[in-house]
Amino acid sequence: MGEISILHLCESDVDNGGARAAYRLHRGLRSLGHNSQLLVRAKFSADSTVIAEKSLLTKISPPLSGLPLRLYPNRLGGMFSSQWVPDVFSGRGKRTNADVINLHWLCNGFLQIETLAKFHRPLVWTLHDMWPFTGGCHYAENCENYQGSCGACPQLQSNRTGDLSHWVWKRKAKAWKNLNLTLVATSAWMAACARSSSLFKDSRIEIIPLGLDTQKYKPHHQGFAREALNLPQDKKLVLFGAIGGTSDHRKGFHLLQPALQRLSQSGWQDQIELVIFGASQPEQAIELGLRTHYVERLNDDLSLALVYSAADVMIVPSVQEAFGQTASEAQSCGTPVVAFNATGVKDVVDHQQTGYLATPFEVEDLAKGIVWVLEDRERHRHLQFQAREKALQEFDFETQADRYMSLYMDIMGGLKQG
Repeated sequence: MGEISILHLCESDVDNGGARAAYRLHRGLRSLGHNSQLLVRAKFSADSTVIAEKSLLTKISPPLSGLPLRLYPNRLGGMFSSQWVPDVFSGRGKRTNADVINLHWLCNGFLQIETLAKFHRPLVWTLHDMWPFTGGCHYAENCENYQGSCGACPQLQSNRTGDLSHWVWKRKAKAWKNLNLTLVATSAWMAACARSSSLFKDSRIEIIPLGLDTQKYKPHHQGFAREALNLPQDKKLVLFGAIGGTSDHRKGFHLLQPALQRLSQSGWQDQIELVIFGASQPEQAIELGLRTHYVERLNDDLSLALVYSAADVMIVPSVQEAFGQTASEAQSCGTPVVAFNATGVKDVVDHQQTGYLATPFEVEDLAKGIVWVLEDRERHRHLQFQAREKALQEFDFETQADRYMSLYMDIMGGLKQG
């Protein structure tokens, strides 16, 4: 079989977790010599292989896409996308020379639900969140309505079965029933969610972990990293990071806060300090009983690798996570990770091998895990080594690219046989 050409579609390229994941796969494929292009609505990198769609419709679609949510003024926080705005991609899809189109994060008005059926190409969809199989929410939290036909959406604070979530679900069910679609889940948890959904219960679902450049995300000398970031040299540093910092409930800072308060009351207050990246220092200090350092949003790989290397332990207390890239990035830099034994992160962290998986969602066990990682110097060195080894073996972006190429070739081979 000749060379396969792949077109990736993602809302943007490097400004958030899903975007970085799509970009890393694209770069991994190109580093192995494969024909890969990435088409985005919003381009933030200087990479010439990333193409930005510059039409007026693409620019105005984000504000237009949120208009239906005005019908639900009491809705809860969290992203909700209806993807109703027409786009420019149905014609482009027919003109593309790509053999396979790999879909990534398509929200914020980037691609209308009905457009997918107009591409007339095999589609691979990498599930960076739950949106592809829900009625609009990006994470369902405790709701299982996506296993039926949505409606009466808790996030919309709606009691109506025929609400916006049901309308979005119906559009997906109608438009996608005959797609040549293969799903790629980034974790076993996300695969199980997709299999339990009414939209994708009969679809082919593969599991491929997200990748990263392990030569960029590598251990740096801790003293140098701390000096570069103006962090103390004589403390155990506990790291937490997320886009939006402490404000995103799904990222679990509300669970980390009481865990750290317990540590500060149990004799650790003079030994450990907290580092938070992805957020500026708030006007009103968060009471933790520990000194806290804020490192504002870091977008480049070197700065992220330095902050991971500066820390003694990374905490990823997410309530729901498709994968957990901060956990894989930290481990690649040789930093052990403490997380809950739940959702996608439990595929990333090996309990008491590369970090600690606490009982969901018990604050006391989260605090226990932090202590377990920090209290024994020899154990900590072993965790650091194992964390780096796991990243090299499972998360390198060329390994990920090889797995995707095998999938693309299998799909194309199936078409030829058919």
